[in-house]
Amino acid sequence: MEPVKFVLVGTGNIANTYVAATSRVEQARIVAVVSRDLERARKYARENDLGAAADSLGSVRVDYDAVMLATPNGLHHRDAIEAASLGKHVLTEKPLDVTLKNMDRMIEACRKADLRLGVSYQRRMSPANIALKKVLDDGLLGKVYAADLAVKFYRGQDYYDSAAWRGTLEIDGGGPFIQQASHNVDTMSWFFGLPARVCAKTALLAHSGIEVEDHGAAILTYPDGMIGTVIASTVASPGYPVRLEIHAEKGSVITVNDEIVNWDVEGVPQPEVETAEVVHSGAGAGGVAVTDTSGHEAIISDFCLAVREKREPAVNGDEGRKTGLLIDTIYRAAKKGKEISL
Repeated sequence: MEPVKFVLVGTGNIANTYVAATSRVEQARIVAVVSRDLERARKYARENDLGAAADSLGSVRVDYDAVMLATPNGLHHRDAIEAASLGKHVLTEKPLDVTLKNMDRMIEACRKADLRLGVSYQRRMSPANIALKKVLDDGLLGKVYAADLAVKFYRGQDYYDSAAWRGTLEIDGGGPFIQQASHNVDTMSWFFGLPARVCAKTALLAHSGIEVEDHGAAILTYPDGMIGTVIASTVASPGYPVRLEIHAEKGSVITVNDEIVNWDVEGVPQPEVETAEVVHSGAGAGGVAVTDTSGHEAIISDFCLAVREKREPAVNGDEGRKTGLLIDTIYRAAKKGKEISL
């Protein structure tokens, strides 16, 4: 298959993850980089052997098929809509965007132009999560009573001070629910669908100079009566692995950092999947660098195949919006101080 040629938009920390991941995907190649600061783009292109550099998508002068958006959350819609106007497919870092209105604009722009729109919720590519999703879909756990998700990360004040947009509503869109825990809220949405009702509490406890929460908890009530809980935090020093506990009619399952660590299910053997060593500090729990790019590699590879096969990617815009709707509802419930129905 001819490699899908990408323009990388953004030169920050997450851009490094995309460069590293793409170098390991034979179906993909980055041919240019875009930054609003042209000199920064040129420097980044030289240092990473990416070829061309430009200060906007409209000024890119090499042939390409798609864009990778490695920009802050609230800017995704801007570049996605421009890419769609140029006839280019879009793969964006999570979340899809920070407002439902802008998510809808992205989805509509790509759909109208018959282009693929993918979101890098790479936890869906974890072999253990894929196996557990099938177990849940096949009803092998029986009735699910509860699902408890804890995303207890740590970020120092220096993290929020490192860029003017960090911790802002306009660009970050919120605190750990939409930023650090977005992947894991997506896993909840993928596993169990959307809840019927949500109540939540958020607070700014340990950081200063930001507009968003640094700790919060939500209770999700599902149509079948299942109760889910989500804790999302950046105050849990030094940072801990993401933990999901599922309790059901046939027994219980616990995952840590997307690996099954406990399987106590009556009459159902634990799925046999490749298991990576669980890192006790937690992936991203104490810092922003992503060192394991396997999930991004899988997302990029699938997206390239989706482009060539003219099908939807594994995590398309509609799926990204579902997760965005859940996060948005958590924030609205916390702001209003009451339970909200979806």
